[in-house]
Amino acid sequence: MLIAGFPAGAWGTNCYLVAPAAGEECVIIDPGHQAADGVAEAVRKHRLKPVAVVLTHGHIDHVASVVPVCGAHDVPAWIHPDDRYMMNDPEKGIGRSIGMPLLGELTVGEPDDVKELADGAKLELAGLELSVAHAPGHTKGSVTFGMPEAADIPPILFSGDLLFAGSIGRTDLPGGDMAEMLDSLARVCLPLDDSTVVLSGHGPQTTIGQERSTNPYLRQVAAGQGPARAPRRGM
Repeated sequence: MLIAGFPAGAWGTNCYLVAPAAGEECVIIDPGHQAADGVAEAVRKHRLKPVAVVLTHGHIDHVASVVPVCGAHDVPAWIHPDDRYMMNDPEKGIGRSIGMPLLGELTVGEPDDVKELADGAKLELAGLELSVAHAPGHTKGSVTFGMPEAADIPPILFSGDLLFAGSIGRTDLPGGDMAEMLDSLARVCLPLDDSTVVLSGHGPQTTIGQERSTNPYLRQVAAGQGPARAPRRGM
């Protein structure tokens, strides 16, 4: 298994390229602001052939480079239908202007081929199996992508902005909802094995076991309590 990840752009959003091994087909997860050059470098370095872009949600910090990346490799983008509108109108997703100088660096719009994700779907792409879980709370169309344990590789969760190391995604932007966030954490994260590696939309990797023990939000969800304070991490 090859996972090449890097933080991209002004928001430091983690973009991942996932493949069975170097020299094979790959999936690109969340090519955000200024991610196109990093994607191209990883493709060259590992001799990869992208076959799809998959998106954990529609915020501009996760989709800003989807048009040039999909165009460069002639591949589709997968997104949940509840977040698809943000690709064409990113300001609706954050409730304010993102600023004209920054907006001038972005390619707003949809790639030529957009496919919609559904809860419980199993995507078989690039020799990989990605399990889709609808996980609203940060946005209405937020999803996670799970990969099963294989050989000596533990299960993996690409959590987007649902779960971070030590925190969770914010819920104060349009489409955010704390009750839905708590439900998603309980339904999507708590049942996972402690060995599950969490690769999130921002910050370092962690594990479900580590977050179950130390993350104040996940601990409170497990105890059936609401969080003591609203999260602010992520866009």
